[in-house]
Amino acid sequence: MNLSFQKIFFILATVFGIFAVLVFAKTILIPIGMALLISFILFPVSRKLESWGTNKIVGALLSILFLVLIIAGGLTLFSTQIIRLSDELSNFTDKITATFTDVILYINNNVQFLGDFNREELIEEGKGWLKDSSGALLRNTFSGTAAFLTGLVTTIIFTFLFLIYRVGLTQAFMRFASAENRQKVFHMLKNIQEVGKKYLSGMFTLILILGFANSIGLWIIGIDSPFLFGFLAALLSIIPYVGTTIGATIPVLYAFMSTDQLWVPLAVVGLFWFIQTIESNFLSPKIVGSSLNVNALAAILSLLIGGSVWGIAGMVLFLPFAAMLKVFCDEFEELRPVAMLIGSEVVGNDKDDKKSSKWIGKIKDWFSRK
Repeated sequence: MNLSFQKIFFILATVFGIFAVLVFAKTILIPIGMALLISFILFPVSRKLESWGTNKIVGALLSILFLVLIIAGGLTLFSTQIIRLSDELSNFTDKITATFTDVILYINNNVQFLGDFNREELIEEGKGWLKDSSGALLRNTFSGTAAFLTGLVTTIIFTFLFLIYRVGLTQAFMRFASAENRQKVFHMLKNIQEVGKKYLSGMFTLILILGFANSIGLWIIGIDSPFLFGFLAALLSIIPYVGTTIGATIPVLYAFMSTDQLWVPLAVVGLFWFIQTIESNFLSPKIVGSSLNVNALAAILSLLIGGSVWGIAGMVLFLPFAAMLKVFCDEFEELRPVAMLIGSEVVGNDKDDKKSSKWIGKIKDWFSRK
């Protein structure tokens, strides 16, 4: 098989153009991607409301309001714990400074990479550094919060538009195909919507299971605000592969700072290691993995590419998008090799191996003929 220079240039230019659009238009594309996934799971709710006599606009508004009330209820439930935790964090400054100072002095006494320092001088310098850092952190927090709220409002607007224009958008996509293939395109769009809906419902179920498991474990160990830390760690699990580790780090650090007993943070580490093992080997493959049908290689690549292009939002969105891309490629004969590379079929099985061996044998016989 020979590829001409024009084809190679066209492929490379297309890939480069897609990445350029994803990077430069991420402010718009991230809310659209989030809204698309959210609208997939709100479609049945909006359709049910319309069957009860409401029009599309009212049904879409009530569907979004239902989701907002669930999120607001969760935030209200944890608001008192968040306020109490923020008050405790200010008390951890002295312990952080003292611990850091002891580590520096221990290393310096053995290596002598610094001059003579006493503990009081290092503590004062540490407090000054923390004070300066807290100001920068506060500014970054305000700017990040403003960007988050802007993206949230944009996502809600796009979700509303997707819900009220879903029929028109579906018909528009179907008209890209010829009349005899429009039913095939409609079937493909239904499958894509089903993948997104199953992914979000599976993630919601997984978050609930992990949240209660984490919270009960932290409560047994004796960590303050166990449900806050437990559900925060569970919520971060939507970031594939690294989210659970980040979520476990927060309660471990809190346990280290809030108690002088070493067994407490070690117990928290053991708890999250045990839960993460069960989650990665049993829960995720059964609850979420079955709806995606994406192999580990494609999942890791989507995670890395999404993180490099859109940051944390890309790490969350690109995995279900990879599953949707597989559904799209499955509908076209020319793109089915791409679907095989993304899907779990690339792993193969004994039946596939026998078929491959059969075809390889036929090819060898064909070439061996004189």
